[in-house]
Amino acid sequence: MTALNRRTLLRGTTALGVGLALPPVLSSPAFARRGPGQILANRPVLTHGIQAGDAVDGSVSLWTRVDRPARLRAEIATDPSFRRILRSVTGPTVTPASDLTGQINVRGLPTATDLYYRITAADQHDHDRSSEPLVGRFRAGLGRHDGHRPIRFIWSGDIAGQGWGVNPDLGGFRIADAMRAANADFFLSSGDNVYSDGPVTETVTLPDGRIWRNLVIEEKTAVAQTLDQYRGQFKYNLLADNWRAFLAETAIVAQWDDHEVLNNWYPGEVLVGRAGFPDGTLVDPLAARARQAFHEYIPVSPVSPDKVGRVYRKLSYGPLMDLFILDMRTYKDPNTTGRETVADGGLLGKEQTAWLLRELKASKATWKVIANDLPIGLVVPDGGNQESSSNGDPGAPLGRELDIAYLLTQIKRLGIRNHVWLTADVHYTAAHHYHPDRAAYQDFDPFWEFVSGPLNAGAFGPNALDATFGPEAVFQAVPPRASTSPLEGYQFFGQVDIDPGTKQLTVTLKDVEGGALFTQTLDPERR
Repeated sequence: MTALNRRTLLRGTTALGVGLALPPVLSSPAFARRGPGQILANRPVLTHGIQAGDAVDGSVSLWTRVDRPARLRAEIATDPSFRRILRSVTGPTVTPASDLTGQINVRGLPTATDLYYRITAADQHDHDRSSEPLVGRFRAGLGRHDGHRPIRFIWSGDIAGQGWGVNPDLGGFRIADAMRAANADFFLSSGDNVYSDGPVTETVTLPDGRIWRNLVIEEKTAVAQTLDQYRGQFKYNLLADNWRAFLAETAIVAQWDDHEVLNNWYPGEVLVGRAGFPDGTLVDPLAARARQAFHEYIPVSPVSPDKVGRVYRKLSYGPLMDLFILDMRTYKDPNTTGRETVADGGLLGKEQTAWLLRELKASKATWKVIANDLPIGLVVPDGGNQESSSNGDPGAPLGRELDIAYLLTQIKRLGIRNHVWLTADVHYTAAHHYHPDRAAYQDFDPFWEFVSGPLNAGAFGPNALDATFGPEAVFQAVPPRASTSPLEGYQFFGQVDIDPGTKQLTVTLKDVEGGALFTQTLDPERR
């Protein structure tokens, strides 16, 4: 890196150790001491902030990274002064095997309240030598008896893509401040948490002559292929000061999509003509490395003892909402023209499809929110083939559309009401209403799909809508040209509010400053 990058990066990484812009009592350091008046030097350092993940129904997964092998410890309190500590938990010893990252899974917590946590790390060889703490906050998810409290969460995806990386002039990611101000219960990250195939350069000149500046680290100068390069993608995003602050105050619920590995990948693919990759490169080993890095750097609760590293899962938020996080990448079939006439489960896979229908049927929550990392009706080409679930043909379902048709029909026949779909992926924001009266395939109930993103990437769109399931673009906000920079706006996130009194679900699509662009309130149907 150049001298400029070294200086800038040093400034960014130094900020990682000083804590959050929280009340002073939260960020004041607690120095490790061996004896009276003797402050220990060379203590461990928490290098990339802290996160809370899947904070739901009395449990949470806490995350951090240390600069050396060390034993993690977390304290959780009901107050920011930590006078009322609920739990003190000793976590794992982090080692180079996990790139010195670690998660502490905590259960038995109260629900429906703000909780504060602080994490420290004790040196592996000298437990009296501990790091300064980093302090954060998360909102404990609703329990089964918490139907009196409203729900608010935000969602979006697509971070640091198309060469628009961590900009020190903007505090990191421009949109992070508006997301933090939303004061959400949690953030649903809808995939493309990193752009492993998206190198960045020091500067980019905008069409109007303005200069965009990026922090640059070695791992972001080429497409990722090694495990350390994939890990570096996540480290890079955590150099954004305002992003770390947001994550330390807002629990994350994460799924993944393609750019965690590379654009439009599918299992079994053999790469040919991909920039930065030798022809014949197998994608499956790349995906395995990317999956490992994803789970090392984003706290995801353990959802299945027999499926280590599984991404799809259900999180329950009391009687008002169940959230279903899908994985439309791991089980995906090859990208073709999408004209196959036989359904093969090549979008979710048969096991995930059965799981989704089973859990939807069992759900007693008013709202079933389904997080799909690929939009249902938007056409996303992959050269002459289709990356998307739709195929661009307005007629009867073919290809992956057969899987969608099966899913929608089963949802109808099982009597499942109040399902809402949230997605990102296409780098603009939109509200789509699907109705059988407009559709070539009509054996389903009407539903809404809301699209939001990107967070810090090039803005695109709009994509064509495939008429097979009768979608209508009720609203969309798109940029004037492809890969519009975050400096020009056109970065978006969505907000969902559920009222415990009326049981209404309201979706608000928001811009880069947090301004409301579109609002849709949905009334629940009764069984």
